[in-house]
Amino acid sequence: MNKKEKRARLGEIIERLKEIYPESECALNWDGDPWRLMVMGRLSAQCTDQRVNIVSKELFRRYPTPKDASMMLVSEYGGRVPDDMDELLRFAGVGRKIANLILGDAFGKEAIVCDTHCIRICGRLGMYSEELRDPYKIEMILRDLMDASEGSDFCHRIVNFGREICTARAPKCEACPLADICEHKKKRGY
Repeated sequence: MNKKEKRARLGEIIERLKEIYPESECALNWDGDPWRLMVMGRLSAQCTDQRVNIVSKELFRRYPTPKDASMMLVSEYGGRVPDDMDELLRFAGVGRKIANLILGDAFGKEAIVCDTHCIRICGRLGMYSEELRDPYKIEMILRDLMDASEGSDFCHRIVNFGREICTARAPKCEACPLADICEHKKKRGY
């Protein structure tokens, strides 16, 4: 499949996911505070978003502001989360995935969050080899294939799709609304 065909396919995937998941939201309950999103994003690397939402209630009750818990953010940024990729990457535990999450959700910037769902599903759908697991390379491939302004919402939708249908261990190909354009299904002969 050439780049033009991949762009067309990804455009179709985006439109179908919009129909299935018209509301695209981050699964983390960050209450519109970029600092909370940064903290919760870092915690989500260790457990589920649902669990992060639970433990964060007590965490933010004890440490309600950056001044209570984030020395670098307070001393170097006046307590305000930066809206720049390079600046976000300076924080311990913040990689491109979390930085893109913050940029997209908190600041409305173009961002593509390459989490495990995005990596697995976009590979299955034929945007790149299913064996590719490099989040940075995948982010760059997807940026080249889609309107980056769609990226943040697309990634939230793909997470929902990955949790409900295109699961890691047992994808529900027979119930998949993308089955007719899925390379994984075609290769596996489902």
